[in-house]
Amino acid sequence: MSDKITLQILGSGTSTGVPQIGCRCATCTSADPRDKRLRASATVKIGEDGPSLLIDCGPDFRQQMLRAGSPELDALLITHSHYDHVGGIDDLRPYCKGGRDFPIYCTTDVARDLRERNPWSFVENPYPGVPRFDIHEIDPARPFNVEGVEITPLPVMHARLPIVGYRIGPLAYITDCKTMPDSTLQLLRGVDTLVINALRPAEHMSHLSLDEALAIVRTVAPRRALLTHMSHDMPPTADVILPPGVELACDEMTVTI
Repeated sequence: MSDKITLQILGSGTSTGVPQIGCRCATCTSADPRDKRLRASATVKIGEDGPSLLIDCGPDFRQQMLRAGSPELDALLITHSHYDHVGGIDDLRPYCKGGRDFPIYCTTDVARDLRERNPWSFVENPYPGVPRFDIHEIDPARPFNVEGVEITPLPVMHARLPIVGYRIGPLAYITDCKTMPDSTLQLLRGVDTLVINALRPAEHMSHLSLDEALAIVRTVAPRRALLTHMSHDMPPTADVILPPGVELACDEMTVTI
C-alpha cells in the first residue's frame, strides 16, 4: 500500500474508561489530559481519496465523533462484540442518512450478536430514523477488501474468546488480546506501526499486561508501537517509562504512516 495512512486514536481506555467512576487513585485524579481515556476506538484514513474506516464503536462514540469534528466515515471494522466495543452502534444513525445502509465488517458471531441486540435496525419495515446496516461477514483467516483497500484480519484470543485485530498495509491494530498465535505474529512481520492493548502492569486473565505487550512488541519489532486499552491501574502517563519507539496512546493522538 503506497497511500499515506492517518490513524487517529479516538479512545485509549478500557471498558470503564479513565477516570473510573468513584475512584480517587493517582491515575483517575491525574491532571494530565493524556490520562483522560474514553473507551478504545480509532479511525484510519487511507490517502487523500481513500476510505475512512472506524475500528470499533463503543459507548463513547458520539462524544468521540463530536470531539473529532464529525469526520466522514465509510465503514466500521469490529474486533469483537463486547459492549465497550459496540455499545455506540445506534449512534451511527447520522451516517445512515439518505437511505444508506452503513457497512460493517465483522466475524459471523459478531454479526449474530448485532442482529440480536439491535433488532430495530434489521426488521423489514424499520421505524423511521433508526440506523440501517449492511453487514459483511468476514473470514478471520482471509483478507478482505473495503473500497479497494485490502485488510487482513489478525486472529487473537481474548481469554477463551477468538477475536480479531486488523492489518491495513503498514498499520496493525490489536485490542483485547491475551494470547497471540504464531500465525498472527507472522502476519505482523514488517509492520511499521503497531497499536496493541496493555491493560496494566499486573497480569490479567483476558488482557495483555504491560510486560506481555512489550514482549510482543519486541518480537514484531515495528518502527513504532502504541499501547492502548489501558485501565486506571496503568500508572499516570508521566510515570511510565517505556523502551524507545514505544509510547502510550492517548485520546485524539494522530499518527501519519
